[in-house]
Amino acid sequence: MSAPIVVINPNSTEAVTSGIDAAMAPLRVADGPGIECITLKEGPPGIESQVHADSVVQPICRAIAARDNDAAAFIIACFSDPGLHAARETTRKPVLGIAECGVLTALTLGQRFGVIAILKRSLPRHQRYIGAMGLQSRYVGSMPVDLGVVELADEGRTVSRMIEVGIQLKDRQGADVVIMGCAGMARYRDRLQQALGIPVVEPTQAAAAMAIGRVRLGWERAG
Repeated sequence: MSAPIVVINPNSTEAVTSGIDAAMAPLRVADGPGIECITLKEGPPGIESQVHADSVVQPICRAIAARDNDAAAFIIACFSDPGLHAARETTRKPVLGIAECGVLTALTLGQRFGVIAILKRSLPRHQRYIGAMGLQSRYVGSMPVDLGVVELADEGRTVSRMIEVGIQLKDRQGADVVIMGCAGMARYRDRLQQALGIPVVEPTQAAAAMAIGRVRLGWERAG
């Protein structure tokens, strides 16, 4: 059996990992690499602040080092991309962050993208990240659903809020692509896309699609 792509959920909420695992189903094909989703037990229940994101950097690197010999690639499944560059120094295998991959995918699907965030305090992190990528001119902004990571398990409430925020990003802000700004939202992509009528990017799927290409083409990190 070929080495799998390992998707690391940096929070300790198993329901989030289960949702990510379900979202990987369309990308699991018979002749492709396996996709294994794991939970970072040391992580907080949800990564909802910069402090939370910073706290999981070393645990993520340790998890990658522990699996380096039997994994084909790694995905950090948190929209803050915590420890992405440190992780890339830990292994020669591809390491992808879902925020970076989600944004890059959105750029291929439309001209202007918006992000559905979890909480208002997430917005500065989004602004910093997208500003660092130099993409402000194509970014209409982020809007929160005002639900924490654990609260995203409330399906009815979460879907309703995501649709409401997605409509505002589309109709008021002018987004023609929407990115789901938390891996805990993964299970809701199809319903959100149907409701909005525009492309919706689930960023862990975007990262996994890129990782499959990297593995199949034999691309490793340069340097």
